[in-house]
Amino acid sequence: MNPHERLRLQLVETDLVRLESLLAESVIFGDAYLDQVTTHLIYAGGKRLRPILAVAAATMGEHIATREDLLGGVSVELMHLASLYHDDVMDEAEIRRNVDSVNARYGNLIAIVGGDYLMARSAGIAADLGVEVARLMAHTLAWLTRGQAAEVRTIWSVDRSEADYYEAIEGKTAALMSASCHVGALTAGHDDAVREALTEFGRCFGMVYQLRDDVLDVIAVDNQLGKPAGQDLAEGIYNLPTLVALRDDKVGEELRSVLGSPLDDAERERARKLVVASGGVEATIEAAQGFFAAADQALAVVPSAALRDGFTSFLASMLEDFPAY
Repeated sequence: MNPHERLRLQLVETDLVRLESLLAESVIFGDAYLDQVTTHLIYAGGKRLRPILAVAAATMGEHIATREDLLGGVSVELMHLASLYHDDVMDEAEIRRNVDSVNARYGNLIAIVGGDYLMARSAGIAADLGVEVARLMAHTLAWLTRGQAAEVRTIWSVDRSEADYYEAIEGKTAALMSASCHVGALTAGHDDAVREALTEFGRCFGMVYQLRDDVLDVIAVDNQLGKPAGQDLAEGIYNLPTLVALRDDKVGEELRSVLGSPLDDAERERARKLVVASGGVEATIEAAQGFFAAADQALAVVPSAALRDGFTSFLASMLEDFPAY
């Protein structure tokens, strides 16, 4: 996914070049070892999706971002990076962004400490941007924690509900996307109606983004998402396609007998095929289309046609990612 090609706002792409240097500078402490740890994933690259949303929401693609707009993007990206450091420890991941994960290179303890430091820098930058931004980022961190807890609470559970699933993805994914747009609206000083609209768009964007990933986890070719197809099944994270499949009259009982514990490669593939054979993928795509419609409705009050078109195009392109299966 190339976010800039999908957003089609040239000024935002230019702004993100400026943001890259701020991002690295914001975590340099002066300790050579700590600096290596905290910049490890920054220098590995990434889509920078959350700062793109923040800067686009601030400037609407119509003027160059201010330093405050860019720092808002830095704050949300650092919170995202911190969550990746912690997630990789929990998942015992060895690769992130095509390089060694921080925990694989430096060990779990240093990865946790490094993630904590990134979170602290995110909070510090937010505080410098004002009380409203600091309050927002604190609230967002609470949502991230809640989402992670909701996921861990139901791991390996074939009785996980759709409400459990939505609670987890709204916290783990959508909350920070929503906060990204909200931060941009705050640093730019947009009025309340526009701020609320952009915040809701970000939430819906995050939901579509996660639903897309969950469909691709089931039907994509290996490593299209940087992990084997069906990896969520193997790790006991039963996403929406799987939850729908578990209720399916034809495959639900068989799938339930396979799931509930760690899977080897053959079992993972068997489970994946059962999910594909159900109506789970179609139901998830339908859910994503519902959030797309809500996002499009939210954008109606945004005064910039360029931003409305760019955000709508970006979101529509994610729905087009669903391959034939």
